[in-house]
Amino acid sequence: MNDSHDLRLIIESRIPVIIIETWEERRALSLLTKLGIQQGLPVFSWSVTDGLRRADFDQAANQPLTAEPEAVLKHIRSSGSAGLYALCDFHPYLNDEPRNIRLIKEIAMQAEDSGKSLVFISHAFNIPSEFKRHSARFNLSMPEDHKLRAAIYKEAQNFSNTTGRKVKTDRNALDKLVNNLRGLPLDDARKLARGAIIQDGAITHSDLSSVNKAKFELLDMDGVLSFEYDTENFANVGGLSKLKDWLGKREQAFQQGGADSPKGIMMVGVQGGGKSLAAKAVAGLWGMPLLRMDMGALYNKFFGESERNVREALKLAETMAPCVLWIDEIEKGIGSDDHDGGTSKRILATLLTWMAERQHAVFIVATANNIQRLPPELIRKGRLDEVFFVDLPSEQVRQQIFAIHLEKRNYPLANFRCAELSAASAGFTGAEIEQAIVAARYSAKARNEELCTAHIIAEIDATVPLSVTMSEQLDALRAWCQTRAVAAD
Repeated sequence: MNDSHDLRLIIESRIPVIIIETWEERRALSLLTKLGIQQGLPVFSWSVTDGLRRADFDQAANQPLTAEPEAVLKHIRSSGSAGLYALCDFHPYLNDEPRNIRLIKEIAMQAEDSGKSLVFISHAFNIPSEFKRHSARFNLSMPEDHKLRAAIYKEAQNFSNTTGRKVKTDRNALDKLVNNLRGLPLDDARKLARGAIIQDGAITHSDLSSVNKAKFELLDMDGVLSFEYDTENFANVGGLSKLKDWLGKREQAFQQGGADSPKGIMMVGVQGGGKSLAAKAVAGLWGMPLLRMDMGALYNKFFGESERNVREALKLAETMAPCVLWIDEIEKGIGSDDHDGGTSKRILATLLTWMAERQHAVFIVATANNIQRLPPELIRKGRLDEVFFVDLPSEQVRQQIFAIHLEKRNYPLANFRCAELSAASAGFTGAEIEQAIVAARYSAKARNEELCTAHIIAEIDATVPLSVTMSEQLDALRAWCQTRAVAAD
């Protein structure tokens, strides 16, 4: 993208109000000043602390009595000087301030004759409807990969000059760091790269998690989208061998991008069967940030807010690309419902449009407990690549799950008969197996005994698994998935 070219076109179109939403105020002012000089237009800048001054003159004096928002707008309206007027962080002075809004509209309506353009530079700016038709938005482009790589090299060189130590890295870790810094302004990318280097004098895969966390915090992503910090290693997921194989074959294609890049998967299964853990494991396997969309937080009592929440969440996911977007219990947000005023249908339309048009590397992992509530247009091939059915774990997989959770709690496997535990827990989900171990630990501790196989079997015998209490629903789900989904294991 050529920022100078695009902004010049807007200015030459004589649009009276230009909105630049950015954290890079100095970069925006520098670009505006450069274009003003090229076009022969004076450039003024304003802040509430300094008032109005010429931005294209070094050490220019501030205009007196222009620090107050209403005062500067009246000054611009009455001034005989055509030019570009950059107003920094003016957005707070539009809330419940009808005089300021009216002054801006009057300046905009007179712009054809006066030759004045107002440029609002803020990190966020909601355009009031009174002058929306006189306005245009301009977005500064994010740095390209070669600039991010150059910034990392510069930070590495600075570290070497300061400490006398050479920064250690490998090409794969460096490429992934560049990928994960995309969507950030160059200054912020430098800070995160500096933090990764200073920590241990190296750029490694272990740095990616902290970089992604810091990036998420910088982008202020809250609300319906959250950052999942505990992406599990795929080795910590028992079973799901076919799903693991499917993902392994497509990792490189997703990293490279392109028209045939993998889009995402749907995972269907009984509650507690491991769908959520597998979603975390996808991100861990591919070394990417995992974002979770909370379908329950989408709905807002104000008309249209739910759809806006979805659009903002998807936009933020694109900013974090490449990433994995986990839409948990998706049927709760877009399942067919005739009693929500059409909100679920509008959310579905928003999501489908984005899935069809997206160009960013965002891999969707959608999980559902009741796939029959989902509309067919969502799960058809082309929207998502595959539908996987996560069934109850087999005896062999249950044995793996027992081993995983015992080792996780630092118990020697030699002290337990995992095959016996697996045979006793037929029909248990992974979550129920873990809970049996947790409950057995409490029982053993209450008796001042070391945890053993007998404690766990006692808890298993006292548990009625979900496969029994919801056997009819599980049988119906299996019947549906038999011809419509691929077994994950």
